[in-house]
Amino acid sequence: MSCAGCSVGTGSKAKGCRSNGSCSTGGCNRLNTYDWLNHMLEVDETGITRFLEVSFKNGARKEFFRNPNKLFLEKNDVVVTEVKNGGYDTGTVSLTGEMARFQMKKHRVREDNADLRNVIRKANEFDLKKWDEARQQEKTTMIRARAIARQMNLEMKVGDVEFQGDGRKATFYYISDDRVDFRELIKVYAQEFHVKIEMHQIGARQEAGRIGGIGSCGRELCCSTWLTEFKTVNTTAARYQNLSINQTKLSGQCGRLKCCLNYELDTYMDALQDFPKEADRLETENGTVDLMKTDIFKRLMWYKYRESTTFHPLRVERVKEILEMNRNGQKPADLGAIKTAPVKEVFEFADVVGQTSLKTLQNNQKRKKGKGKSQGSGQGNRNRPSGGSQTPRGAGARPPQQGGNPKPPQQGGGNKPAQGANPSRRRQGGSRPPGNRKPGNPDSNTPKP
Repeated sequence: MSCAGCSVGTGSKAKGCRSNGSCSTGGCNRLNTYDWLNHMLEVDETGITRFLEVSFKNGARKEFFRNPNKLFLEKNDVVVTEVKNGGYDTGTVSLTGEMARFQMKKHRVREDNADLRNVIRKANEFDLKKWDEARQQEKTTMIRARAIARQMNLEMKVGDVEFQGDGRKATFYYISDDRVDFRELIKVYAQEFHVKIEMHQIGARQEAGRIGGIGSCGRELCCSTWLTEFKTVNTTAARYQNLSINQTKLSGQCGRLKCCLNYELDTYMDALQDFPKEADRLETENGTVDLMKTDIFKRLMWYKYRESTTFHPLRVERVKEILEMNRNGQKPADLGAIKTAPVKEVFEFADVVGQTSLKTLQNNQKRKKGKGKSQGSGQGNRNRPSGGSQTPRGAGARPPQQGGNPKPPQQGGGNKPAQGANPSRRRQGGSRPPGNRKPGNPDSNTPKP
């Protein structure tokens, strides 16, 4: 049970939880080793495994232990182990039998090493509860430890905190470019957390391995899943693979060059052995051509004339022939470039998330404006925006009444209403014919005496 999400089954073994902790399925343990000899027990006279590999904090730390009490242990059993300075720790068995001995030989750990400690017992319910409480304190302790270090103006960063199984000791993993005097810091930590403090400096790659994450490839980081040895990576590996020197793309989450730059480097080195070494420039009768790029696996080298922008692909064999001619003082009349059909890449985009492009929005606005201009008289003119088509002057028409059907323009009344007139009066009386009307009798056309 390497996390709070796992429940304990029979025999103090954690049940499978797919992705939480060190489960009996073995699929969610960091730096997991496949035990392909699990059916072959390393036996002595008693038939019990003598050496074990125990994983702590979900594979972040692994150590080897003896089994002097002759306990019958299997992989993923939770056990209680001895520690160097007193107390006990709780971990998960990761390897047993012959595979544990092979790992000891790989890490150069002798079987008669006096520093090898013992496995005390299988973890019981009390040990598992104590272990769970210690694991739950790690995150809050790390946040508080970072704040204290910042208050003391120390150039360091606490990357991870690991509590001992009994909760008496805490190991603080930090990174720093320079040497840090943390003697006063340890005193403050001891007063704050009431545990024994141990400081352990790690590098940026080790911090990324302990924290974990998702890389640009979409998979979990190699350093947190299977990579245990960090080899030196430099920009030469990127140049051999014809990669652009872009720090953003070549750097991992740790801020260093990606470890995967070394994975295919040997293949590129083998493929480049047959390429000519000094082929940056070739002399022809038409002028000098310069090397622009190299396709290693297609065995093509692309050249161009200095006064041109056209690239000419040459095979490696043809480049060697031209170099031999140039050494003899000869210049070929033709480069002998192979003909490659131009490749036109067609990109098709699909709107899979329902987003609307700006072009569509612009077209909708134009349609709305055009719709208001093209609509004639009728009920649709009531919602016509301001600034649209206006009634020509002298036609004798008035604006339609709100909430009713518009009246047709009256014959003979072509006067435009005066500016500043009351709009409510215009709506009630309609267009006024020539002459004066008696107020209150809109139908009377008789002039006053």
